[in-house]
Amino acid sequence: MFYYVYILKSQTTGKLYKGSCGDLPERIRQHNSEKVTSTKAGRPWKLVYYEAFETKTSARKEELFLKSGKGRERIKWLGL
Repeated sequence: MFYYVYILKSQTTGKLYKGSCGDLPERIRQHNSEKVTSTKAGRPWKLVYYEAFETKTSARKEELFLKSGKGRERIKWLGL
């Protein structure tokens, strides 16, 4: 099983959302429904980046990195 770090972009506001999960397609469906309070207002969301990891711990570390200052620099470098 893989764990994923992902970045979604709101198609209405242009904002980015960073997260991690074990089932990426299901998590995107949840974000585009009313099930996730933090992304409810920005629907619809489009997947713009993801990375797969072998452990949940590795995925979570990468998620926290992307939410940091250096991580935001990488996101800009990726053109997101």
